[in-house]
Amino acid sequence: MITAIVLLHVEPRLIPETAQAIADLRAVSEVYSVTGDWELVALVRVRAHDEIADVVTGDIAKVPGVTATHTMVAFRAYSSGDLERLWGVGFEGGEGM
Repeated sequence: MITAIVLLHVEPRLIPETAQAIADLRAVSEVYSVTGDWELVALVRVRAHDEIADVVTGDIAKVPGVTATHTMVAFRAYSSGDLERLWGVGFEGGEGM
């Protein structure tokens, strides 16, 4: 499985609708609203590199509200336990949630 991380510039007033439309697309496993230079980040999972272009330029870029994309292909995935520890920093024991 090939994973691509797609950074998205989105019209601010359309962020919720655009995020949901992208999340509903084939091969998109997750969409996050984020802080920083980009409004959304989408994770795309496909079986072949050629499919990345189909999903990003053929599907995601055509969603209303998307103004620009930047795609990165992941080389290596680390264990889910490592990722859970990384993303869970500061949330030990569920306090403050």
